[in-house]
Amino acid sequence: MPTKPTNTRAVVEELLLRIGKGDAEHVAALYAEHSDWKLAWPAAEHGRAATPWIRHRSTRSDAAAHFRELAEHHVPGAAATQIERILVDGNDAVVLGEIRQTARPTNRSYRARFALHLTVEHGRITRHHVYEDSLAVAQAFIRP
Repeated sequence: MPTKPTNTRAVVEELLLRIGKGDAEHVAALYAEHSDWKLAWPAAEHGRAATPWIRHRSTRSDAAAHFRELAEHHVPGAAATQIERILVDGNDAVVLGEIRQTARPTNRSYRARFALHLTVEHGRITRHHVYEDSLAVAQAFIRP
């Protein structure tokens, strides 16, 4: 296994690469044992049956579960992410872009713009805050 990246930009770029490959355990290995993981969704909507991956997390194993649950609820091969910018300031980075997915239960496609705020300390991700178009995601999982 390659050496673990240590600077903020390298860790963020490695995270995006690993997410693209789809191995949840390999992605989670970049996270600290405990992290501050939040999603900008209404709290009442966290963990709903249609979108169980949408909830706050706090551990490396939670991070792995997030990426497994996300994959389970989307059509394999029907996803794309466009990264527009990676902004880095010390230990903090913001990734801006758009995700395109297809909800497995409804086969409805969606696009959602996002901002991902990450903090990297000692080569590990300690903060993962996501701001995305939650309405677009939620509507894709509503059965007509």
